[in-house]
Amino acid sequence: MSNNTPQLTNGEIFTTMREMEHEQLVFCNDKETGLKAIVAIHNTTLGPALGGTRFWNYQNEDEAIIDVLRLSRGMTYKAAISGLNLGGGKAVIIGDSKALTNREPLFRRYGKFVNGLGGRYITAEDVGTSTGDMEYIGMETESVAGKPEQLGGGGDPSPVTAYGVYLGMRAAAKYANGTDSLSGKRVLVQGVGHVGQHLVKHLVQEGATVMIADISEERTSAVAKEFGVEVVSTASIFDTQMDIYAPCALGATINDETIGKLTCNIIAGAANNQLKEEEKHGRALIERGIVYAPDYLINAGGLINCYVELEGYNRERALQKTEIIYQRALEIFAVAASNNITTQAAANRVAEERIRAVANINARL
Repeated sequence: MSNNTPQLTNGEIFTTMREMEHEQLVFCNDKETGLKAIVAIHNTTLGPALGGTRFWNYQNEDEAIIDVLRLSRGMTYKAAISGLNLGGGKAVIIGDSKALTNREPLFRRYGKFVNGLGGRYITAEDVGTSTGDMEYIGMETESVAGKPEQLGGGGDPSPVTAYGVYLGMRAAAKYANGTDSLSGKRVLVQGVGHVGQHLVKHLVQEGATVMIADISEERTSAVAKEFGVEVVSTASIFDTQMDIYAPCALGATINDETIGKLTCNIIAGAANNQLKEEEKHGRALIERGIVYAPDYLINAGGLINCYVELEGYNRERALQKTEIIYQRALEIFAVAASNNITTQAAANRVAEERIRAVANINARL
């Protein structure tokens, strides 16, 4: 899997789907509610495709199509490497989520479309959607996760996502330093939204020296007050001395401009697509002696949380299943070192091997 942004080939959707190996792309339209949604199912070898629904005001439809294709492919790899019996899917709703005041009609109509896919796609919350929206979808289909806890759902997945990132960070420390202790390590968390805040809590409890940066002064002030951590301006992130860099907001922060400035020896965070160019920048990190914990492995806690909800939700069970991230990360670091490949390439290889193995089993049945 490449992080390079795919493009529609002369507007030919089927050509792009073939190149990215997608199974299905579904367009959903409802005039009365104004719903314009796209569901992408990338691969169902391991099970039904699960992935959140993103509600975003895209500049145009091509941008929405590319985003849903890219995101759904990433979910295939995330599920495979986490040992889940799930495939990869994603959906986007085109529009301004914040401007939608009466959400029930749109999301119930969308739920009917999801239900029409016959269980091939299970949706969940994502950017611009909430557990309340999942409740509306759940009125029309059972193919939904991330419902409110009072309805037996998994609720906010952020604590589980953060726990996985924390475990991945500890595994990276074990590989890089010979010990997984983070006590005394200077950790800079870039982005203190829901996941970042929970990560800060884990780090402070272990005795790490935590620094935070976020575009929201309100968030940084609140987190600094609660946990007693240092605030760093976003402009100074890469001029700051640190042992571990934890990007938990924007993607592509590891790029030509930033790599040469990094003083850390570990990168482990929750953000998606942290490497601007996967192979080039992954190789540059190796040359600088920086261990990179693959993003889609260590941020898989949210997906694991949804998976457990499908079984019958139990938060302890979700946290327990998330613990696979520690051992899997150590495995990937070893594969990368022994094959002289980047950790991202090693993660891709492990995920693809599992998909191929199961596909071969299914072919013999």
